[in-house]
Parts: sequence; structure tokens; C-alpha cells
Amino acid sequence: MECNENLSESADTANIKKTILAAICVINEYYETYICKTPCMTSSSRGDKWIGELLQGHPTRFHNMFRMSQTIFLDLLYELECVHHLHGSSRTTSREVLAMTLYILSHNESIRSTCERFQHSSETISRYFSIGLEALVKLSCSVIKPIDPQFGDIPRNILYDHRYMPYFKDCIGAIDGTHVDARVSNAEKAAYIGRCGSTTQNVMAVCDFNMCFTFIMAGWEGSAHDSRIFKFATRNSRHNFPMPPPGYPMQRGFLKPFPDTKYHIPDFERGSQLVRGRKETFNKRHSSLRGVIERSFGVWKKKWVILRDMPTYSFKKQIKIVIATMALHNYIRRHSSREDPDFNICDADGTYIPDEAYEYRIGQSVVETEGNDFIRQIRDGEGAEEMVQLREKITDALMDEMN
Repeated sequence: MECNENLSESADTANIKKTILAAICVINEYYETYICKTPCMTSSSRGDKWIGELLQGHPTRFHNMFRMSQTIFLDLLYELECVHHLHGSSRTTSREVLAMTLYILSHNESIRSTCERFQHSSETISRYFSIGLEALVKLSCSVIKPIDPQFGDIPRNILYDHRYMPYFKDCIGAIDGTHVDARVSNAEKAAYIGRCGSTTQNVMAVCDFNMCFTFIMAGWEGSAHDSRIFKFATRNSRHNFPMPPPGYPMQRGFLKPFPDTKYHIPDFERGSQLVRGRKETFNKRHSSLRGVIERSFGVWKKKWVILRDMPTYSFKKQIKIVIATMALHNYIRRHSSREDPDFNICDADGTYIPDEAYEYRIGQSVVETEGNDFIRQIRDGEGAEEMVQLREKITDALMDEMN
């Protein structure tokens, strides 16, 4: 009997010791994890300090990081804070939030890499990148639209260029589609693979002759035909497509080139470079003027590298990235400083088109689809016959100029 009691006491003592030991281990683990946690982000060049250094540094260094000048950055920050509710926290300033967003968009940096650069956790970077995107999308509502919705003045790029004045004095902009790299689920891939063979997002845009986007329609599948997107955008008033106002000479249609005739400038640059006949004469001049949309796409994609190799964000976020970067494109271009290396190259050479404009550029554009059923509907129901007559009139004037 005594033996059994002694054994029972020994077992109880052993259990108590095990419980105490387990408690000590838990306490030690908690202490090491939360009390004596080894700091991870210990760089002396922390995010906001680094931004302050760049703001005081050389303009080229700042532009290389954020694709804009210090002046434009500060003005953009002020507008986003005051109008579009960009905000940070007690540990993360609003200028850090904007800088993080621009850093990811311009370099296509991963969240992990951005963590190292700004010395914040991945959760912080991810959360504030979303906040920055939202603020830029709100900005797009005020900057992606015509400066003058009534189109009262002849664009300066036409007014002071004898190649286009007076023949194209009533033109208000150029329209075309482009493709942006996209990441979608395997179940959706078939719809997003177009003629280029990659999964892309088809984006239709209108730009003015100052290389600013005045309308965008993003989020379409890569396989969607440009004319289908065009129809969707122009047939529904809630999309605010920048149609000419009532009484405008071109309100009933869009001035297209002659079909089945040499059109693109590179085609004319090959071979003898001779222009044969009235149709090629018109098409070459039309293509030269319309090149502004390709230059706009080129500068846009060149600045914001993320558009050429989209990360695996949700598709909704990928659409926001397209809209946000187009808003930044316009904000930089319309800024009073008028100083930006990427735009300056295009201003110095009216024929220059960045190579990035031609990425995923396979298939027909809006202006090249005159034979499809949708264009026939436009011709029959919306006065495209008047546009055909206008095209003939301009062509006659161009031929008279040459003679």
C-alpha cells in the first residue's frame, strides 16, 4: 500500500515538473519573439529620410527613381492630400505613400524589394500601395479629359504646322487601342490571349495633340476587337466619350484613312519613299498627324515599366494600375514646368516614337477596320458619308498644294 502511494506521489511530482518546464518554454519563446525581438528593418536610410535626401538631390537622380521632377512630385503630393485624401499614419508619411506607389509603378518592383528600400513590413507596403493607387484613380477623373470640352480652339500643333493647316484644322485628337501585359487565371486565359499570343488587357484611348489622354476604356480582354470596344465606348453616354459638341463639323463621324492603301509612316520610309497617287498622299499626312497617339502610348509604357510585365495582382487592381499611370502621364505633361526628359525627346523630334509603343502591337487598329460590320453601321446610320466627302475635299487640297 505504501509503495503505491509513493509511486502516485512521484508521478504527480513529475507532471508538475513537466508543466512548469512547458510554461518556462512558452514564456521564453514569447520573450524572444515579442520582447527581445531582433529588429529586421535596421537601415539608417529609412524610407522618408531617403525621400528627403532625394528631394534635395540632383534632378536626374530623382527622375530616375520616380519618373518626375521634384517640383511635380511635391505639387502632385499636395493635390492628392488636399483633394483626393491621400494619407499615411504616425509611422508612415503621405509622401512615403506616394513615393512607394511611384517606385513600384516605375520600376515594377516587388513588394519584398520595396520593403527593403523603404524599411517597412510587407503588410505596410501592400496596404499603402493600394491607398496610393486609389488616390491616383480619383485623380484620373479630373485629368483624363479634354482641357476644353467644347474644342473651341485649333490645336497649336496643327495651327503652327503647314503640313496640317488648314487641311486638318477641325481635328481634335487621335484614337487607337493598345495592349498591356495581363495576369489572369488559367480558366480566363483563352479570352485574354489575342493575336500577339500573350495574355493582355486591351486598352482603348483618345489623346489630344499635346500627347495627353482625354479618354480611356480599360479592362477589356486581349482578344476583344478594337471596333467592339469603340462601339461600347461611343454608344453609351455614361462613359463620357469626348464627342465633338453639337454643330461641330465632324460630329457625325471619324476621319479615317483610305482603306487598302499604304498607311503607316514606316511603310513610306521603306523603299523609294515615293508617294504614289492621291490616296497615299492623304494617308501619309493622316498617319503623320495620328502618330501622336503612338508617341503617347510609347512615353506612357516607357515611364511605367509595370505595364510591360504585370505582377500577379487581381485583375481589378491591374485595371487600376492602367488608369493610375495614365493619370500620372497627363499630370506630368500638363504641369506648368513643362520639364520632362521623356516628353522632351518627342517634342524635339515629331517623328520619334518610343519602341515601347509597339509592344503587343499586332493586329488591326480602330482606323484600319473600315470593312467590318460595325463600321458599316457607322457609315449608314451616323453620317460617315459626309466624312468620306470631307476626306475627298482634304485630299484635293493636298494635291493642289503639291502641284
